[in-house]
Amino acid sequence: MPVEIKDIEAARKRLAGVITRTPTLADGRMSERLGGEAYLKAENLQRSGSFKIRGAYNRISQLTAAERERGVITASAGNHAQGVALAAKLQGISATIVLPEFAPLTKIVSTRSLGAEVIMHGQSFDEAVAYSRGLGEERGLTYVHAFDDDLVIAGQGTIGFEIAEDVAEIDTVVVPIGGGGVCSGVAIAIKHLAPSARVIGVQAKNVASMRPSLAAGQPVEVPHTHTIADGIAIKRPAERTLRLIEKYVDDVVEVSEEEIADAIFHLAQNARLVVEGAGAAGAAALLAGQIKVRPGERFCAVICGGNIDGNLLARVIEQVLVRNGRYMILKVLVPDRPGSLAGMLEIVAGLHANVVEVYHQRAIWLAPLGSVGIETILEVRDRDHGREVHETLTAAGYYAEQVSGDW
Repeated sequence: MPVEIKDIEAARKRLAGVITRTPTLADGRMSERLGGEAYLKAENLQRSGSFKIRGAYNRISQLTAAERERGVITASAGNHAQGVALAAKLQGISATIVLPEFAPLTKIVSTRSLGAEVIMHGQSFDEAVAYSRGLGEERGLTYVHAFDDDLVIAGQGTIGFEIAEDVAEIDTVVVPIGGGGVCSGVAIAIKHLAPSARVIGVQAKNVASMRPSLAAGQPVEVPHTHTIADGIAIKRPAERTLRLIEKYVDDVVEVSEEEIADAIFHLAQNARLVVEGAGAAGAAALLAGQIKVRPGERFCAVICGGNIDGNLLARVIEQVLVRNGRYMILKVLVPDRPGSLAGMLEIVAGLHANVVEVYHQRAIWLAPLGSVGIETILEVRDRDHGREVHETLTAAGYYAEQVSGDW
């Protein structure tokens, strides 16, 4: 039997007192930008950093005594790993987790810290799944699938209840799609509690299997391409989730890597939320205009995870700052004599631009003898401010070349 609303209601009872009742936060900046009422379901604040504890705990809580004794196994791109590890720990059950070799270090460390045995295998989620299946049979362990499981889907669907309770008369709910478990569960709940609301799924364009699968009427495998939304980088949906999405989800859209990065930046800058690529996919679709919003419409993006590596977060923010004209890179030639750099920087300071980094380049640039190349990264207010800095340096007699972004 497919997952029904009664299954999600049962999951709510099992999860009471176990999960965090995460907030549904208003996003004023997104509301102003899109002309509606924007909300964010902050599952990045959930225990283990994502919604995955909901489905994992609901599934593991229903094991038989013999199954509990033997333990569980799963494969994951990272968040499901932590959800299963935490759910197993809370219930006193051993857990073995197979992660793809590309899994972010932060997710590997966090999974191990929860007491699970972590095995690294495969170049993709699907390869990790295949290996974990064989290992589970060999060891007699119960498999807890990330999305192809009714109890897991029902657990994820409890998010839909909370959104409907928090946002009266919700018009649109936007949910990231990897294998389709959370989107399926949320859609079932929303269509029961707010029948007129749209549910829209979002995939990363680099690994987007759902739309071709819906078009074909069966699960279709797509090539695995790198994406910063590693948590939804699933090459092939399950038959189970495909049918549920076919029935309950109104549309599926795709977002680019740049759009995901912009959403990560927006959520950090404006909503004060640290969010990973997969978690930001729903917000990315809204901010990029992939989903049309009517004036006054109430819409909510499920921010499904916050387990982003600190180094990746820093790179994302820097790249977005460059693309948005907040960071500019200038190559400047100055006379090779004392005080020349200070003179250039005095002009920059007078224009209230902030120097982030400065490098002397001599041999590499093949600068004319008697000159030295200065490569500097400046923080400016916007593109107009950056142009002002560039033009003022040029007017002062410096050769200045702007080498970042489209100005």
